[in-house]
Amino acid sequence: MEVERDQTVSSPTVPIVDLSNLDKELVARAVVKASQEWGVFQVVNHEIPKELIQSLKKVGTHFFELSSEAEKEAVATPANSKDIQGYVTNSQQDVEDKVDRVDHLFHNLSPPSSIDYRYWPKNPPEYRSVNEEYARQAKKLAEKILGWLSEGLGLDREALFNQGFGGGKKAVYTMKINYYPPCRPQANLVLGMQPHTDIHGLTILVPNEIPGLQVFKDDQWFDVEYNPSIINILIGDPIWRMSNGKYKNVLHRTTLNTEKTRMSWVVLLKPPYDMVIEPLMKHTGDGDEAPKFKPITYGEHVERKVRDKLQKRS
Repeated sequence: MEVERDQTVSSPTVPIVDLSNLDKELVARAVVKASQEWGVFQVVNHEIPKELIQSLKKVGTHFFELSSEAEKEAVATPANSKDIQGYVTNSQQDVEDKVDRVDHLFHNLSPPSSIDYRYWPKNPPEYRSVNEEYARQAKKLAEKILGWLSEGLGLDREALFNQGFGGGKKAVYTMKINYYPPCRPQANLVLGMQPHTDIHGLTILVPNEIPGLQVFKDDQWFDVEYNPSIINILIGDPIWRMSNGKYKNVLHRTTLNTEKTRMSWVVLLKPPYDMVIEPLMKHTGDGDEAPKFKPITYGEHVERKVRDKLQKRS
């Protein structure tokens, strides 16, 4: 889908779901409705401690603001490596280049077999302990949301997590920190990240106070409002396919600021590469519609998306 950058950006109306509501059926319906209509929603009273989120932001910001470039390069992805973990910089590209103008730090959080501490910053020293605790909390939130989404498809509560992501021993959680430095004087002409849908299944996103995330719905862009108490949840391609298109894989982008740095801390939930992604309802035996997607492994899906992105640049 081609989307023009200069389309009008509307006032924010992204759904907000209060997870503390004692009527859990009401919460589940709100999550399902937002996923069907938007593919994105915000959660409040999510039980992740405010102090932990503040610590997560503090240690991540510390890493990206290190004066020593050598310390960043120490956790960089090696040249010609196929590894998707490590520090990557794109922010110094020409404004004419249609690339994402953002620096990243990726490292896996779970399962233990996927973790490579070579890609975890050693400065500040508390970086590891903070991220490990945040991972425990984010996993609880992700599995809770997947449970409601499963029930919204008429499936058992564990279906999406177990059948779609491989369950607790195989589902991959990755931390991705995005660092968008100020872009002057052409921030209005350049995007931090181009319009895209997420290659992974579920995104749990915490930004800093600088706005920039926008989502596409009904032929217009919507600003995603910042609130320090809110966590953003985005549906990605695998859940779109697993739900047979019932849940939207939200198209989104990131704008740049002329004066201030924008950052976001993102936990990505992904299936293992050999996991087959297909509509799950067919396994219940009572699906009321034909599958809209052919089975594909997650690895094949990733390869296609990367190939398509490279072709668009050329």
